[in-house]
Amino acid sequence: MSLRPSGRHKIFKIQDFIFEKILFLFVLLFVLILVGLFLVLFKESLLTFKEIGVLKFIFGTDWDPDEELFGALPHIYGTVVTTLIAILLATPLGFGIAIFLSELCPKRLKPVIGTLVEILAAIPSIIYGMWGLYVLVPLMSQYVEPTLHRMFENVPILNELFSGQMFGTDYFTAGVVLTFMITPFIASVTRDALEIVPPVLKESAYGLGATQAEVIVKVMFPFAKLAILGSVILALGRALGETMAVTFVIGNFPNLTVHLFDPGTTITSTIANEFGEADSDLEYSALIALAFILLVVDFLVLWLAKGVFLKKAKKYNL
Repeated sequence: MSLRPSGRHKIFKIQDFIFEKILFLFVLLFVLILVGLFLVLFKESLLTFKEIGVLKFIFGTDWDPDEELFGALPHIYGTVVTTLIAILLATPLGFGIAIFLSELCPKRLKPVIGTLVEILAAIPSIIYGMWGLYVLVPLMSQYVEPTLHRMFENVPILNELFSGQMFGTDYFTAGVVLTFMITPFIASVTRDALEIVPPVLKESAYGLGATQAEVIVKVMFPFAKLAILGSVILALGRALGETMAVTFVIGNFPNLTVHLFDPGTTITSTIANEFGEADSDLEYSALIALAFILLVVDFLVLWLAKGVFLKKAKKYNL
């Protein structure tokens, strides 16, 4: 006996209701996990905020567990600097790879190169760190950093940035290692976004006399702007939270300097180095407080980055 139309309609409504509530529970679960992270980290950080003070801890520049001096500013500074270096280098590199794969690469090589790029994104960070320590650090200290120092020694501002001890374990090397780690994210997502641009749009532009470069810049990138923006934001979040690769090559010395060739530290590398050796409640709480600050910084930076990129895209009609 078949169901009447009204009965089938009720069953569909019940199914839609159950499906909607299940999806809502999925979203609620992740919201609760996020709120739980904030609450747990904040609770464990309270000792530091009470004993040292929130502002004194955030803007303090000394970090000496033996003397119970805990200042987070050098760690925050190192995290932001290495991330900025990585984003500035990886964004044009990732876009270039994506353009080559989607428009210029021979068909036989496209799947091979595309697979290799995706494999780079799957390599564990500790592998990047070991490669950076044994391969990149000697190259940086002997060739790259001295060359950059000589190139910019007479250029104001840049002569201060590209100077320092030049041992190879420094902010710049850490930023370069992060660049290699996040470039595959930008390249893969951007390539996929460019490949779904309707052929009719490109053919129309070519028919009007546009060059290949003009089609890519004025047709393909504007069409895929949201996905491209997402790739950069994804890479930004990846760079902010990276631990092991940075720990190998940054020098792990709390330092506030404009010299990119000086050693430094990040929030994640400090936690990785000292968490297992914390021998006092205050040091343990200070490390948890660093993790709490990283979570807050991560949210703020990603939120600001998304806002700025969307504002610029809207301003220039991208």
